[in-house]
Amino acid sequence: MHIRFNTKEESKKEQQEAFLKLSKSERFLLFLKLSKMFNQISTKHIYDFKNNFIIDFTKFKR
Repeated sequence: MHIRFNTKEESKKEQQEAFLKLSKSERFLLFLKLSKMFNQISTKHIYDFKNNFIIDFTKFKR
């Protein structure tokens, strides 16, 4: 296990550099993965999706 102490700015810069090293397709897949994770968080708010772009993750099975 490795513990590092750095500033918020340093940490953000490292995360950004790691993200930018990914290919465009890897970035998009990461976006879809994160979107799916956020979609699983339950909320009390009911959304109206009539005129919105929707990605249905139930059709993507691994």
